Amino acid sequence: MQPLDSAAPLIVYLDFKSPYAYLAVEPTRRMLAQQGAVADWRPFVLDIPSYLGSAKLGKSGEVKEQSRSTEQWSGVKYAYFDCRRYANLRGLTVRGTVKIWNTDLAAIGMFWVKQQESLDQQCQPDSLLARYIDAIYEPFWKRELDVEQLQVIEGVLIQIGADVTGFRDYALGVGEDFNAEFQEAAFAAGVYGVPTYIVADTDGASTHRYFGREHLPRIAWHLAGAQDQAPDVAYEGVAGAQRLGPIAKRLAVCVDFKSPAAYLAVQPTIDMARGIGVQLEWQIIATPALREPTEPGSNTDRGVLHKAIRGRYLAEDLQRYAPHALVNLYDTQRSDLAATGLLWVIDQHADADAYIRAVFARYWRQHKGIDTAMDIAEVLAGLGVEAVGFAAFAEGLGKVRAEAMREDLAAHGVANSPTYLLDSEPFQGRQHLPLLRNMIAGL
Repeated sequence: MQPLDSAAPLIVYLDFKSPYAYLAVEPTRRMLAQQGAVADWRPFVLDIPSYLGSAKLGKSGEVKEQSRSTEQWSGVKYAYFDCRRYANLRGLTVRGTVKIWNTDLAAIGMFWVKQQESLDQQCQPDSLLARYIDAIYEPFWKRELDVEQLQVIEGVLIQIGADVTGFRDYALGVGEDFNAEFQEAAFAAGVYGVPTYIVADTDGASTHRYFGREHLPRIAWHLAGAQDQAPDVAYEGVAGAQRLGPIAKRLAVCVDFKSPAAYLAVQPTIDMARGIGVQLEWQIIATPALREPTEPGSNTDRGVLHKAIRGRYLAEDLQRYAPHALVNLYDTQRSDLAATGLLWVIDQHADADAYIRAVFARYWRQHKGIDTAMDIAEVLAGLGVEAVGFAAFAEGLGKVRAEAMREDLAAHGVANSPTYLLDSEPFQGRQHLPLLRNMIAGL
C-alpha cells in the first residue's frame, strides 16, 4: 500500500480523534454517490502534540496539564466551536475530549477490516469498513468508547460482524508494525492532517492533495473529468439552518488587505450578500503574515517537518484557487492606511464594497502599494470619492479610529482573515458562505 497510490480514483485519510474528519464522512459519501465513484478509505494517526501542543483536563473539566501557547489554545477552541456548530445542525454529537487520544489501535482495526473485503466491497454503503467507521466515530465523540483498549476495538469488530480470529496477535504484532511504518510513509508523502483527499486525474497522469472537506466541490469536479470552471471551496450549506429570532440584514466581514485568503473571499462574499439582500459591514484587522516555509534540512523533528509540509501546502492551495499568480504571499508590512481609507469612504457615504474590491485588486492583481496616504488617495480618486482632507484624516482621527477598530476586534478574538461575524458568532473562512447564506436568508 503506497500512501498516494490506489486502484480507486480517490483516497480519503481519516483519524478518529479528529472532529473535522468525523464531519467529513457523510458529505464525502454523499459526493461519491452523486459522482458514481469509489474511494479508498485509510487511517492517518495525527501526532497532535508535535505541532499543536498537548493538554489534559481534570474530572471537573479544568485544564490539569498543558503545553500550549495562547495562539494554539485559540485555534483549538475555535475548532471545537466550529465542529459543534456543524455537528448540531446535522444532529451529531461532538463532545470535547479530555485528553489527546492515541488512535493507533483504531487505525490497526481499520486495516484489519480492509483485509477482509475487496476495494469494491469496501465502497458499498453497508460494508464492514463503513460500519466500522461509524461504530468508532459516533460513540467516541459521545465519550462512550475508549479507543486505546484492545478489547474495545475487538468488541467493535465483533459488533459489526467482522472475523476477529487472530486479531489480537495481529494488533500486537504484524498489524502494529505495519501501521507504524505506513503512518511514517504517509507523513513523508505529505499527508499531515485529516481529512486529506488524494484525487487522481481521470487519465491517471497526476494526483492532487486536498486538506479539509471544504474541497469536496473541487474533488467532485476532478472525478467528473475536470470540465468547465473549477468550483470554489465550500462547506455543506445545511438546509434549514436558519437562526432563531429575526433574520439578520447585516453581516460583518473582517479582513486584512495583505491576506491572500481574504482576497479570494471578497468577490464570493459580495456576490452572496447581493444575492440575498444582506448589507456587508467591512472591518479591517491585522493578522500575522503567512509564514514562508523553510526547508527543514537534516532536522527530523516532527513539529518542524509538519510546519514545512503545511506551509508548502497552504501556498499551493491558495494559488490553485486564485484567478492569477499570487505574489507577495509573505509580505510582513502592515499599515493602517487602507483601513482609514475604508472609514473615509463610509463617512463619505460612498460604496464600501467597491472600495474593498479596489484596494484588494490594487495590491494583489496590479501589484501596487497600499501603505501610504498617496496610495489610498489614488484608490479614492479612481472611485470618484472626494479625497481632499484624507491625508490629514489618515494622520489624525482616522488613524485613531482604525487602531481602535483593530484593537476591539482583537480583544474579541478575531485573529483570522477573513472572519465573518453574524450577531457576534464567528465564521473563519469563505467556506462558510453556503451556511451563512442559509442562516441569513432562512433557507
